[in-house]
Amino acid sequence: MATVVVLDHGSGNLRSAQRALARVGADVTVTGDLDAAKRADGLVVPGVGAFAAVMAGIDAINAGPVIADRVRAGAPVLGICVGMQVMFASGTEHGVETKGLGLVPGDVTRLDAPVVPHMGWNVVRWPENARLADGLAENERFYFVHSYAARPTAGLDGAALTDHGGQFVAAFDTGVLAATQFHPEKSGDAGATLLRNWVRSLGG
Repeated sequence: MATVVVLDHGSGNLRSAQRALARVGADVTVTGDLDAAKRADGLVVPGVGAFAAVMAGIDAINAGPVIADRVRAGAPVLGICVGMQVMFASGTEHGVETKGLGLVPGDVTRLDAPVVPHMGWNVVRWPENARLADGLAENERFYFVHSYAARPTAGLDGAALTDHGGQFVAAFDTGVLAATQFHPEKSGDAGATLLRNWVRSLGG
């Protein structure tokens, strides 16, 4: 059974993520312990609320270097919602730019849409042969709740896209670092399929 740590940095749907991952076969621990985060087969970085607040929580427990070291070493990481956003170079909220982890190119900015936040179910368009989407029906919907998003960026090949006032990155998977803007733990069977695909990729 693959071991997964859901990183407790003070923000995120920790228990719902834990339950969702356990249901698809992972041995899950919620902790801010960095040694556990280093050792786990998979590390989940959750996050809700503001980009700056999530980065502050990550910095407070000095988790940024651990996340980066895992990615460099080929040890899988999954970011969820703002946990995905902080993987990018920066996020700008209310005119203030905050440095992200810089593990993927691009910036996170406010959605330019008639209705913000983007809340509810929306279709995700996956690239061909996307590992996370294996077994999903075409035009499968996932649950979103966010006001900021990353735009499609050169150098981020194979990103899945959603449209709400323009296209934004709904998910990506580099093989080691995977992430979703939507909440798979709130996305019913579709979310469970995605999480199962990720957990299976960990071995264990």
